[in-house]
This record gives sequence, C-alpha cells and structure tokens, in this order.
Amino acid sequence: MQIKINGRDIEVNSSETIFQAALRNRIEIPHLCYDPDLPPTGSCRLCICEVNGRIMSTCDTKVADNMVVETETKKVIRLRKINIELLLSRHKDEEKTVSQLQKLKKKYKIKNTRFNKKSCEVKSSKDKSVLKIADKDSGRKNNSNLSICLDNSKCILCGKCVNKCRLTQGVNALCFEGRGNEGLKITTAFDDMLKRSVCVDCGQCVLVCPSGALHEVDDISKVVAAIENPKKHVVVQTAPAIRASIGEEFGLPAGTLVTKKMVASLKEAGFDKVFDTNFGADLTIVEEATEFISRAAKGGPFPQFTSCCPAWIKYVEQFYPQFIPYLSSCKSPNRMLGCIAKTYYANKMGLHPNNIVVVSIMPCTAKKAECKRPDFHKHPDVDIVLTTREAARFLKQKGIDLTKMNDEEEFDNPLGEATGAGVIFGATGGVTEAALRTVYEFVTGNGVTNPEFNQIRGLPKIKEGSITMKGTVYNFAVAHGLSNAKILMEQLKEGKSKYHFIEIMACPGGCIGGGGQPIPTNDSIREKRIDALYREDRNMPFRKSHENPSIKKLYDEFLGKSGSAKAHKLLHTAFTKRKA
Repeated sequence: MQIKINGRDIEVNSSETIFQAALRNRIEIPHLCYDPDLPPTGSCRLCICEVNGRIMSTCDTKVADNMVVETETKKVIRLRKINIELLLSRHKDEEKTVSQLQKLKKKYKIKNTRFNKKSCEVKSSKDKSVLKIADKDSGRKNNSNLSICLDNSKCILCGKCVNKCRLTQGVNALCFEGRGNEGLKITTAFDDMLKRSVCVDCGQCVLVCPSGALHEVDDISKVVAAIENPKKHVVVQTAPAIRASIGEEFGLPAGTLVTKKMVASLKEAGFDKVFDTNFGADLTIVEEATEFISRAAKGGPFPQFTSCCPAWIKYVEQFYPQFIPYLSSCKSPNRMLGCIAKTYYANKMGLHPNNIVVVSIMPCTAKKAECKRPDFHKHPDVDIVLTTREAARFLKQKGIDLTKMNDEEEFDNPLGEATGAGVIFGATGGVTEAALRTVYEFVTGNGVTNPEFNQIRGLPKIKEGSITMKGTVYNFAVAHGLSNAKILMEQLKEGKSKYHFIEIMACPGGCIGGGGQPIPTNDSIREKRIDALYREDRNMPFRKSHENPSIKKLYDEFLGKSGSAKAHKLLHTAFTKRKA
C-alpha cells in the first residue's frame, strides 16, 4: 500500500495511522497527546493535516491506499496555531517551565493568546478541527505528594497521565473528574490529595505530561543551601542510569556515556566528594546473594523479590501486603551507600554523621519519597534526592556546561570504586544478571562461564530463565512496568509461580526509563541508554560485585562478613502494609 506525504511516495502498512507512517519516515508532525506506548486519543488536535483536501487528525486516522497528506499547508498552520492558542488560554504560562507546549508556542511564533478562560472558543469558526475549551475551575494548583506535583492550572486535559497510570502501571491513581468542559479536570479518586492516593511515586505520568502540569518536587534550593553551609560536608552519589542519560539534557544523543564529564561537573558545582551508587549496587548484590542462599537453605520463602525500586516496594505494600515477607530485606543501593557514607566513611574522615549531607542524583521520582520513609526519620541515609532533570537544571544554574568538562575525572574513593555488575543495575534485568554472576560463584565456588545473561536483556515485558547450581534448578523472572509485575503477582497469589528469584522495576526499561529521566523517553531512547550501560560493563576491570576491591575492604575493616549482624543492622530494612 502506498500513500503520499508532502509529495513523497511512502510504502505503508494498512494497520498504521498516518502519524505512525510519517514518524517512521522521519516526517515531523507536531503533537502533544500522542505516545507510542498508549492508544491514540486525538485530543490535542495539533497533529491535524490536510488528507485528500480534508482536515483530519493523523494520530487516530488509519492510512488508506493513494491517500494524499499535506502536513504544513497555510490552512493547517492557521488552524494548528489557533489550537495552540486555545491550549495556552487555559495554561498558566511560566518561562522557567520548559514543556512541549511551550516549545510549540516558540516554533509557531505565538507571543500571546487571543483567548482567555472566559472566552476560549472561536465563535466564528466552522472548522471541527478547532478545540473548544470552556472556562473551568482549574482546581487545586499545588496538589503534591513527596515526589510529584500536580498543577491543574497548566493541565490541557490530554489524558496521557491517566492512561499511563492505568495502562502501563495498572495503578489508577489519576482520573478525570467533573462533567463537560465546565468542570472537567485531572485528579485522584474522590478528588482527594495526591499524597493520600494510591500513587506509587513512579513518575511515569510526569514523563508523558506535555504541558508541565505534572512535575517532580523541586529540591535544588536544598542542595544549594547545603553546599553553601560551611559546617556541612556535602557528598553526592549518581545512580548507574544517570551517566547514560544526563547528556541528553545538554544536547547530546541518547545513549552517550558521560561518566567522567558528569563527575567533573559535580565537583565543579561544589560537592566535597562525588561517589558512585554502583558501589552501593555491588554491596546490595553481595548482601542479596547471601540472603538468597540463606533462603535456599531454609526452603524459602520463594520467590525472593528484589527491593531496590521504591515504587515497586510501595506497590507491594499497598496492593499485595501478604507478600511483603517475599521481598528482599536489603535496602536500595542508594540507601546503602548513604548509610556507609555516614558510618564507615565518616569514621575514616573524622566527621560527625550529622555534619554529612548525602545528595543522591537518581533517574527516579520515587527515591524522593523513599528518603522520607518512616524508618528514615531519626537517622536518614540520604538527605536530598535530585532527579536527572533537576541535576541538569542545577548544573545549568551554576553555569556549567557538562559537554565542555574534563573527560578524565574519576569518582572519589572509598565509595567510588564499582564493577560492571553495578553499572547494569540501571537496565531491566540488570539486577538479576548481577545477582547471578555472584550467587553462582558463592554456591558452586566456580565463576560463571559467561557473565552475560542475554535471555534477560532487552525490553520484552516479562523475561525468564533458569540456572542449575549443585544439581538444583533455580528459576528466575524479570518484569518492568507495574502492569507486567501484576501478572507475576497474580500467578503467585494463585499458587502458580515457579520462580525462586524475581526482579521488578516499576518503570518500563528499568531505571533508564525512570520518571526523573530526560523527556522524551521512549523505547528507542530506552534501548540506547541500556546499550550504553552494557558497553560500560564490558569495559570495566571487574564485572562481578563480590570482586570489587573496595567492597572486600569494607567487609574486612568494618562489616565483617556478608549477612553479619552489623551488615543487617546497617544495610537491611523492613517493609509495612499500607492502606490502598
């Protein structure tokens, strides 16, 4: 089948929409509501084009043989600009907020909207392609939980956040409320506060919001205050995924590794030490492997679930509390490093723990809520969490261009040395692969023949495999995206689970697709970030967590052996049932 777009002949599949065909052939059509992971809604009306002389939205219109599509005629541009103005009429415009809507405003050179909330309908227009957005109470403008803010004054009612939460995550924290144009808004069940909803803080809604109505809680000012306080020793740690994504915020292609430039930038920004969360990941694997072996000796409970994703933990606590005992008791790598920084590192440096501020740069909005969990209150392991996007804004505020920084700067010891196993924590399947590299050697006394477990790499929704150790077969599974996690949880609930170890990451793709990552984030970008982490893994001198010389030294000098009483006190935690 063939269609013509802007005079160009294009071969298409009958199942494609016009928009998908254009996208595949690198023909740009402006849009706000389209998302490759969600069904099309046609709600923003910005993808309109002339199709055989008629104005039609392209994201929800299937191709037909001999179709003629024009994407930028005078009529299309005029109507598209009107639609942008109408969207802006109900949008609280702030220059400091960079959203897809504002980028389109700039592209089409729209300085001011002719419409306002009292009259945001073009009465003289007969074109069905023009949006009609009536005056309405935008509702609560500062509806936030510990991680995410929902500002209805910027919402354009595209519905992407609702669909993302419902279809990708299966959480249903967000919904439409009200009737008609007068009262319709995005809110939570019973129009309650976001902090009292079933939101798990994953931030996938933030990733897809085109108008800035959803965004992370901004903690940059806290970091600035800490650095400027001469009484504080401020250390920063960076998660594995950051090195493969923060470059995008400075115009670099997705998947560009900027590890050393990132370290140099953070040192230039004023942090006293720059540590690698991969060290915490290696520590997590050593403790998690020891825990698994202990469970195997006791006969369970199986499966052992990973515990490094706080959105996943909250999901279990709310929706499957009966399976809390199946969660690994290990703290997340972020928390483990923070704890070691305030104990082992503090002792080495002669610092009082209260004078150490631990800042974590994470790809994840849920980490903000994690550092405020009840077990954190008296002695927090981590004090402040910045997302990847916040970290980039922070560096830009400091006048630092990451792309121009020294490419030879190393992480600081003793918490800066890591292995390839720690690096791949950022990709779905990475935690399981890292665990297998270590647990196999712990059980058999022999190293794995090939440290790369390709059966659990990539973006299939659920991946599985098995490994034989001392004559016993152990089954493992990996899922990313909470709707996929639900499939495995329901199997367990029905007594049909065959697995001994299950890794769950709340965000599609794992941490590289976290809610705090650069926008846009789609499967193509996820794959490039994942590939970058695997490249870094292959180039590391050590690829198994237990081989990390600094981890060995930590146990020798401070913790004793893995799974010791001291290790349990500092590196493990407990989880509790939440009201859903």
